[in-house]
Amino acid sequence: MLQIDNVTKRYGRHIAVDRLSLTVRRGEIFGFIGPNGAGKTTTIKMIGGVLAPDAGAIRIAGIDLRADPVAAKRCVGFVPDRPYLYEKLTGMEFMRFSADLYGVAPEDFDRRARAELERFALVDWAEELIESYSHGMKQRLILCAALLHRPQLIVVDEPMVGLDPAAIRLVKGLFRHLATEGTTVFLSTHTLSVAEDLCDRMGILHRGRLAATGSLADLRREAGVASGDLEDIFLNMTRSPPPTGARSFPPANGETSA
Repeated sequence: MLQIDNVTKRYGRHIAVDRLSLTVRRGEIFGFIGPNGAGKTTTIKMIGGVLAPDAGAIRIAGIDLRADPVAAKRCVGFVPDRPYLYEKLTGMEFMRFSADLYGVAPEDFDRRARAELERFALVDWAEELIESYSHGMKQRLILCAALLHRPQLIVVDEPMVGLDPAAIRLVKGLFRHLATEGTTVFLSTHTLSVAEDLCDRMGILHRGRLAATGSLADLRREAGVASGDLEDIFLNMTRSPPPTGARSFPPANGETSA
């Protein structure tokens, strides 16, 4: 579903992402973790088409993002860590704006929009201006809009920030449900317990390079931590310079194609 091939991104002389290669299969929840400044947000912005890589290629559902950005982006629901909302719109108006961007058919809009707003307990606020929403409500509205066009890939940067425990449980359950239906979830978070609880596989990014990918058991073996949790593995693998060639463990069922 998502293929990142030898992608590099520079800011002046600084290499933010360094020859990153990664494959995430359909229906997988993939956790993307790393210290501050590791290159996670830059990578996510490249997947979302906000930034263009200086080298390499990104394919979404087999579509080259550089060659056909409109078709590739229509396959993606993108939730950045600091989303921008037009606060003079109502919640429903913002949903309609998002639907128009992604080409949702007018006859499908009302049913889909109300279903998502109900799922995230926002339907009673649908006609209120977004400026009156709390931070957590705004975060839930962004998730509603990202799911409106039924994307094949959800890309989420810090999805739990600002959410209360009930909303966190809701989002976790939603991601699991989407994965069982074949939707791929690419999740970046500093909350390691969320990644450990949710993700089928994880990738640890360190100084722009992928230190390792795999299941929790795979990462334990790679880090030399016999029974530690993800925090122990994370600290072990990010306290030293990243390896020149990261080790990658494939999904347990051997699927690696998009």
